[in-house]
Amino acid sequence: MEDIRKIIQDSIDVKRKVLNSDIPAQLKAMAEEVTGKMKNNGKLLICGNGGSAADAQHIAAELSVRFKKERGAIPALALGTNFSHLTAAANDYGFDYVFSRQIEGIGKENDVLLVLSTSGNSVNILEAVKKAQELEMTIYGWTGASGGQLAGKLDQLVRVPSKDTARIQECHILLGHILCGLIEEKWAPNT
Repeated sequence: MEDIRKIIQDSIDVKRKVLNSDIPAQLKAMAEEVTGKMKNNGKLLICGNGGSAADAQHIAAELSVRFKKERGAIPALALGTNFSHLTAAANDYGFDYVFSRQIEGIGKENDVLLVLSTSGNSVNILEAVKKAQELEMTIYGWTGASGGQLAGKLDQLVRVPSKDTARIQECHILLGHILCGLIEEKWAPNT
């Protein structure tokens, strides 16, 4: 039983560090930027690998369907969810380009890309960032403590103060729920 309590305490400790950092202010600024772009025909594209891919889908669903209140759909899409696209892009171009190829097809200047990567070193995420930069999209990222290779390449990088993948992902979904709530507050009820 003590091991379970330690895991829970570790999770609480990381969240306490997030609470006492500049991350809440970063999220507020991000929500304002994303909402402004979406109200001007932009959309939020989100991508990640493994558990981060699941988080990307979760966040996109909360926005495009409903989080806490009735309102119009918010334009958000998780990349890599179309299995035919994923396998074709991986087969024809390599897995490093599964996200960037999709961004090339549907991304535009007024869009925002949110990349989720616990390490900040995933090649397909780095390629997605390159493509988004070419399209002059706004780019945000959520990583673990180091930021990895994403550090210095984004408009804003939120670094969860942990090296433990599970604790980082727990915080990423917390941040995702907060972001959804902030965007939903700013979204007109029936737009």
